[in-house]
Amino acid sequence: MALKSLKKKRRIQIIAMAVIALVISTGLIGYAMQDGINFFRSPSQVMAEPPAPSETFRIGGLVEEGTLVRGEGEQVRFSVTDGGATVPVVYTGVLPDLFEENQGMVGTGRYVDGIFEASEILAKHDETYMPKEVVDALKEQGVYKEPES
Repeated sequence: MALKSLKKKRRIQIIAMAVIALVISTGLIGYAMQDGINFFRSPSQVMAEPPAPSETFRIGGLVEEGTLVRGEGEQVRFSVTDGGATVPVVYTGVLPDLFEENQGMVGTGRYVDGIFEASEILAKHDETYMPKEVVDALKEQGVYKEPES
């Protein structure tokens, strides 16, 4: 009888330790990923509810025609739009080869003092591709045009 009680107690201890290990590892993974999770926002969402300057997020839309200005060095200014709102963007670095006006783009960065300060810019990689989030945002504003085949 004492042997069964000892086995049962040991089994409960092992299960309890496994649950504790699982909770701790889940917490550590969540903490490690908190900087790596970037939420997508359209220009309309950014203008409706501006995020905190400390929050890193992704913004996407079309590069507004006539707004692309190359500054001194590698600094570039342009505006991104989804047809409903426009957000000014500043980026320091080399732009992708396919980056141009009236084309889809996604940028990662922060919204500080009314300007999106991009740390990374991605452009479409061929003539027909546009990121799903950008297509959805443009469709929501009623300005998306299907690519011609």
